Amino acid sequence: MDLPGRVRVLRERNYRRLFIGRTVSLVGDGIAPVAIAFAVLDLTGSATDLGIVLAARSLMVIALILVGGVLADRISPRLSMLRADVVRALVTGLMAALVIAGTAQTWQLVVLYAIEGGATAFFNPASNAIVPSIVSAERLQEATALLNLSRWGGRAVGPALAGVLLVLGTPGWALVVDAATFAVSAWFLLGLRAPGSRPEAEPAFLSELRHGWREFASRTWLWVAVIGAAFSNAVFFPAFQVLGPTVAKESLGGSSAWALIAAAFGTGALLGGVLSLYVRPRRPLLVGEVGLMLFAAPVALLAIPSTAALIALAALAGGVAISLGEVLYETTAAQHIPQESLSRVSAYDWFGSLALEPLGLALIGPLAAGIGISTALWGAAAVMLACQVFIVSVPSVRHLQARPGPAPALLRPLEPGE
Repeated sequence: MDLPGRVRVLRERNYRRLFIGRTVSLVGDGIAPVAIAFAVLDLTGSATDLGIVLAARSLMVIALILVGGVLADRISPRLSMLRADVVRALVTGLMAALVIAGTAQTWQLVVLYAIEGGATAFFNPASNAIVPSIVSAERLQEATALLNLSRWGGRAVGPALAGVLLVLGTPGWALVVDAATFAVSAWFLLGLRAPGSRPEAEPAFLSELRHGWREFASRTWLWVAVIGAAFSNAVFFPAFQVLGPTVAKESLGGSSAWALIAAAFGTGALLGGVLSLYVRPRRPLLVGEVGLMLFAAPVALLAIPSTAALIALAALAGGVAISLGEVLYETTAAQHIPQESLSRVSAYDWFGSLALEPLGLALIGPLAAGIGISTALWGAAAVMLACQVFIVSVPSVRHLQARPGPAPALLRPLEPGE
C-alpha cells in the first residue's frame, strides 16, 4: 500500500485533532530538554545541578503516574490530557519568565519542572489509552505509528528550533515557545470528542489499582520489557541528557553541536516512524527489542568523544530503533490488553520504566565527577546492551505474535505469560 493509504486514519476527525495538537506540543517537548539544559548550565555550570532539575521532574512523574492511569480510566483520557496541558502551559511560561528576567534560581527550576512532570504523569497514560477508543480497529497500527512519528518529529524539529532560539536569544525564549505549544495542544483537545470512561458504579481507587496490577503482572512479556526498560532508562537519559550537553559544551563546540545531535536523534526517530507504517512483523516485540540494541551507539561515541557529526549519525540510527520499537510495543499492548484497563496498565508500564530514572539523574553528575565522564558513558552503554540481551532472552518476548485489532473486554482469567 502507498503512503497516502497509510495515513487515511487522518480523515477521522477526532484522531486528526489529537494528531495535530500532539504534534505541535511535541515540538515544544523537543525544545524543552535543550532549553532547560543550557538554562541550568548557564546559571551554575554544574552537571550535578542539571541532574537534580531533571531528577525532580522524573520523580514527580513516577510519584503520580499510577494516579494518572486510574483517573484516566475512571473519567476520560481526553479530560486528563486537557487538564495536564493547561498546567504545563502555565508552569512552563513561568519558568520562561524567570529565565528571561534573569532572576531564575536553581531551586525555582526544580520546583516548576517537577510540577510540569506531575502534569505529564496525568497526560501520558491517557495519551496511550485514548487512541483505540477514537480510531477503527483496522487502523490502530497506522494511528499509533503516526503519533509516534509526530512524537519523534517533534524531537527532530524541537532541538533544531531550540538551537536557533538559543543563538538568537536565551533559553527563556525557547521556553516561551514550549509553553505556547501546550496551549495549542489544549485547544485541539478541547474540540475532540471521545467516549468517557466513568462506570455507573465506580470501584474503589485501590481496587482499580489492584485490577491494573493483575492485568500488568499476568503478562510476562510486559513486565520483563518494563524491567529492562527501567535499568536502561536509568542510565540512558542521565548519560544523554546530562552528560551529553556537558560533553558538547566542553569538547564539541557548545549548544549548536548538541542541538545537531539531539535533532539527529529526533530525525532518526522520525524515519523510524515512517518505517513503522510499513513494517508489520509477525513477532513485533522481538523485532523491536532487538533493534533497540542500536540505542547504545551514541552514548558510546560520546564517551570517546567522537566528532559531533559521527555522534549525530549514531543518534540517527538509535532514533530509528527506538521509534520503531515503541510503535511495535504500543501496538502490541493495545492488541493484547483490554481497552477498559489500558490506562491503568499503561500507568504501571510508565511507573516501572521510569522508576530508576530519578536516581540515575541525581547520581550521574557526582559519579562522572568521581570516575570521569568517559568512564560513566562507557558504563551506561554497557548496561543498555545488557538490558536488551536480557529482554530478548525471555521466551514470551520472542514468541509473542501480533493480533489483528485491539484486545476485547476481559472475559476470563489470564494465564501467566500471556
